[in-house]
Amino acid sequence: MTLRAMMQAGPAKANELFTRLAETSENAVKTREKLFAELKSELEAHTDLEEQHLFPVLRKHAETRELVVGAIRDNKELRAALGELATLPKNDQTFLAKLAELRKAFRQHARDETKELLPAVQKALSEEQVQGITEKMETSLAQAEQAKHDQAEEKRETARREREQAELKAREAAAAEQERVEQAEAQARQHEAAERERQAVARRTREATMQVAEATARSVEVASESARQMTQSATENAARAVTAAATAPLTFGVPFWDMWLGMSGLQRSRSATSQNADTGFTAPIARETPSEEQVIPLAEEILTVGTRKVSSGTTRVHRYVVETPVEKQVTLVHERVVVERRKPVSDKISSETLTELTVEVIETDEVPVVGKTVRLKEEVVVRTERVERVETVRDTVRQDEVEVGHSDAMQPGRRQRAPANG
Repeated sequence: MTLRAMMQAGPAKANELFTRLAETSENAVKTREKLFAELKSELEAHTDLEEQHLFPVLRKHAETRELVVGAIRDNKELRAALGELATLPKNDQTFLAKLAELRKAFRQHARDETKELLPAVQKALSEEQVQGITEKMETSLAQAEQAKHDQAEEKRETARREREQAELKAREAAAAEQERVEQAEAQARQHEAAERERQAVARRTREATMQVAEATARSVEVASESARQMTQSATENAARAVTAAATAPLTFGVPFWDMWLGMSGLQRSRSATSQNADTGFTAPIARETPSEEQVIPLAEEILTVGTRKVSSGTTRVHRYVVETPVEKQVTLVHERVVVERRKPVSDKISSETLTELTVEVIETDEVPVVGKTVRLKEEVVVRTERVERVETVRDTVRQDEVEVGHSDAMQPGRRQRAPANG
């Protein structure tokens, strides 16, 4: 590539970018930013090549020194305009106007280089010097292109890593969310099970309380019935004792008095009996009045054993997917075209002979097509089984007992009743 071609290649690409930028709208902010970045890079690369490789050589010659000063001034103005546009928002209304001013200035700079600077270079420098400058500029361009390529690759690699990290974070977030949902569902199920267990325990407690109350009521009824029977029995015994005491004769150990009192008692009994017979009512005459009754109830506790459910552990069955490498052999068919010469089957000549003829035969190959179907391999049934066992519950119960103490000692001056005859 010649020096003239290289010096004209940069402005040509820059003019193309100027045109594409001018055709964008205010809403295409991203497109403007991308195109302006390419334009800025192209213009800076063009000015850097001139200042690094061409201008130092031209400064050494008096006929080109003034041209170098003007070109450097133009490059500074170009960089200042680029800096102003870089800070300006790309959707600003004055962006295209300032871009047009920059384009006009760059075109004038390119025309000056073509009409003044390049002819001066051809006159002032030898072909070897021009070729050396050209080679240096080509090397710099190649290095710049390689740097751009490396930078683009690095950006793509960074974007790929960021995208992979974002996908990984998204998967982790999804997995965490799924785990959180599963934990919430498990906690809800546990809460429901605990609530059902609490209700069942409360129901069994109420039933056990009712059973204990019924048993206590039955115990009280039994105790009341026993007390009533004991009272009735004591009353009957006292009545029989009074009757026996009324009919039994008294004795003092002296035959005369015993006989006399016995006769007297017999007469009194007969007299009382005859008097009751006159009134139509016969009843023994009680000589002693029994004392007041005192009822002592006796009760006992009854052991009542109920049941309630308690949690003995939680079994969790989790299904997950695993991938297993598998292989399967398949027979593939390959069709190829075979061209061979042979003798004619018949000597008949058709109208297609001695004319151009093209025959196309399509060769085919079979390739494996992988498909997957899902079938049920087995089922896992999760259920609970009830196993009954007998457990002996030991406790203590209380009951009332009585202790009867009897003393045979007699008070002084009290009479003893003689046992009944017979």
